[in-house]
This record gives sequence, structure tokens and C-alpha cells, in this order.
Amino acid sequence: MNTLVVEKLRQLFGERLRLEQGIRQQFCQAPPGIDLSPPDAVVTVRSEEEIVQVVRLCREYGIAVIAAGARSSLEGQINAPYGGVCIDCSEMNAILGVNVTDMSATVQPGVTREQLNTYLRDTGLFFSVDPGANASMGGMAATRASGTNSVRYGTMAANVKAARWIMADGAVAQIGSRAPKSAMGLDLLAIAVGSEGTLGVFSELEVRLHPMPEIIVAGVCSFDSVDSAVQTVASALGQGLSIARIELLDVTAVRACNAYSPSLCLPLTPHLFLEFHGDKSTVASSVEMFTDCAREHGGQVKISDRVEERTALWKARHDAWWAFHAFYKGRKGLATDVCVPLSCLSACISATAADIAASGLDAPLIGHVGDGNFHLLVMLEEGEDESVEIQAFLSRLSSRALSFGGTVSGEHGVGEGKVKWMSAQHGTALQFMQAIKSALDPENILNPGKMYQSLTVEVQ
Repeated sequence: MNTLVVEKLRQLFGERLRLEQGIRQQFCQAPPGIDLSPPDAVVTVRSEEEIVQVVRLCREYGIAVIAAGARSSLEGQINAPYGGVCIDCSEMNAILGVNVTDMSATVQPGVTREQLNTYLRDTGLFFSVDPGANASMGGMAATRASGTNSVRYGTMAANVKAARWIMADGAVAQIGSRAPKSAMGLDLLAIAVGSEGTLGVFSELEVRLHPMPEIIVAGVCSFDSVDSAVQTVASALGQGLSIARIELLDVTAVRACNAYSPSLCLPLTPHLFLEFHGDKSTVASSVEMFTDCAREHGGQVKISDRVEERTALWKARHDAWWAFHAFYKGRKGLATDVCVPLSCLSACISATAADIAASGLDAPLIGHVGDGNFHLLVMLEEGEDESVEIQAFLSRLSSRALSFGGTVSGEHGVGEGKVKWMSAQHGTALQFMQAIKSALDPENILNPGKMYQSLTVEVQ
């Protein structure tokens, strides 16, 4: 990197400028099959003005800027194929205010979801978006994160009300509004949330909070087949039941989770993990109706209102990544996800399961089945990630999702891992995205090499 830029960064940030290889390697991430590309420098910022200083300096010298928070993304969003400066926002972790009446919190981008919910403990409110990892608010907004609670409370797109956003020229834009709704102008917040640091950098966010439910009840339900489980979900959601989370595990996933969390002791069949939120009468009615619905499809339901049992259940679900790696010792997991309409979910999963079997792969399946999103962790031997067979399987999976009217990713995002599918999914709409990128970042310094490339893949 330009030595003059390094010297200017050192003058501004002193010891918070890190150039060591070991540190820089901690600020890059890529899915298997894509080379790790560390930034040339890492700068830890503590204020909005410091982000502005870095962006303006990098723009002046044509240097790439990559923002990072908790670094829990999966598709290479923080990889730096063009080098440049990584803006580490982890120390911008102040909770600036909570408005109980408006049910919102103002936070810096480095605040994590667990930190915020701990802070909210005595307010009767909570922040709902739960992607599993203890991700940062800025990163979750940048990737339009979701997770287990999205079926009831929505994704990050529905839970960011407003933000301060630093543009490629260093200008600070106030986007969105604290008001419940607005009819004034274009919805720039909708463009910012999910842009993965390619259009701007969040320096502050106003996020939506939700009342803690009066009653929380959890349950597990076993089925003879995935199809029966998915049919139950579709039927239950169609009845408007107060389901906050509803997760699918196939037999392979259940086997691994049992081994990692022996207290589960689940039968080796497909399972749903679920949770109901609401007042006492609503939850009781929803549990009864769901139980009847599940039994119609051959399901066996076990319900518990004990906090320790509910906590153990969701810990086992969130530990799935580690469970799969422990079960397939010595192998590494390639995580991927797709999302399809709920009406197509059973067919898509069935076709995918047949593909996995025919390909001889080990790939446990879990999913946020309530919103049509399922994940695979393809367990690979050393060097297998770049094989023709693995890449062909991933291509068939993505093509299959598109053929059902779905999306190549419902949750993990684009990054470098799925950028090659942008054109296949969006067609000419990608040109509109490219036009926005060119208008807002004409020098292409913000997280370059991501999202807007017109790459072609063979849609099968």
C-alpha cells in the first residue's frame, strides 16, 4: 500500500493502525474454494468522524475500504481481493439510547446482539434478530441478516428503522426515520440494508425492539419424513399460530446433534424445533392447534414451558456447526443456503436430498423452515472444496432454488462466494444495481469485487 497513506493513517490512529500479517489475516474470511485475501492495513475506529477520515483518505488515493464488525459472515463479505484498508468497527460498541415508548434503540455498529439484549434485560423489550452468531449490528444490517426468529419478527430489513451512513466521498447521510412510517422520497434505507459495505458504511443505527412475550413455550416434533414436517409447518402458519421459531433438522443433523448434546436423546427421524410467543391463552390455543396439525401428518409432539429445557433446545440448535464438525472429525464444513417459497420447500428439499445421496456427500440439513430457508453444511475432505463434483453440486443446488422461484441465498448473502450467481438470479435488474453502485461509489473503493460483477454460470 502507498507509504504516504500508511504514514497519514499512523499519524491519525497511532497504535490502532495494524500492519502485521497475523492481525491482517484475522480480518479476512472466505468460503472454501476462494483464496483468503487480507487487507493491507487494519484501522480500529472509535467514532463516526474517524470512519469519515479513513474513507476520505482512501478515496483520495484510490484505495479499497472494507468495513468489519464481529467478522461472522460466511460468504467472504470481508475478504479483500484488492487489498486496501479494513475499518474495524468493533470498538464502536456504545448503546446510545433506548426509547421504551417507541420500542427502539440507538446503537453504534459494533454493538452485538447479545450485548444489546443484556442491556435491555430490565426494560421488558428485546432485539429479535438472531442469526446464531453473536454478530454486530452494523454487520447484520450490511448483510440483511435474519435467523431463527424471522418467521414472527422479520429479518434485519424489518428491524432497522434509521441509520447514519457514510458514503464513498466521506459525506454522512441520515437515512430512514424514527417515525413508524414515512412517505417522503426514495427508501434509501432499503438500499443500504443488505448492500454488504459496497455502497456505504454504517456509523449508527436505530433498531426496532419488541415486547418480551408473556409466555414462551418450546417444543420438539418428530416425523417420519421431511415432507410431513414441511406440510405441518405450512398448515400451522396458514392458521396464524403464534409461532416465533420453527426449525427443521433432517436425520443426519439429528444424529450429529444427539452426539454433541446427549441430553437431547431425539429419535433418529426428521424433527422440528419450535417456540411459541404470546399471552397465556393465545399460546395455549396455538400449542393445541399445532399439536393437532402435526398429528394429522404423523408427528409426535413434546412441549415444555421450562426455561432450562427451552434453553438447552436452542443451544443445541445454535451448536449445530460444532456438532457437525465433531461428528465428521477431521473434515471442514462448506456452509451454504438457499430459500424458496414455502409451497415449494418440500419438493426442493426432496430433490436436494436425492442429489446429496447420488453424489455420495455428507451434508446435514437444517433450516428456518417457517420462511422457506434451508442450510446445508457439506462436510469436505482436505482439498475437496474446489473439486469439480462439489462445485457441480453447489451449482445444481443454486439452479434448483431459482427454478422454484427462490433465491440463491436467503440469509448468508453474496460476498465473494455467491457473486457469480447475481446475474443468473437478477438478469437485467443487475444493471440497475450496477448503476446505483457507479453513482454512489464512482471510484469503486467500497468493498470492491463484490455483488455487482456480471459473471455467468451454467444454470442447470
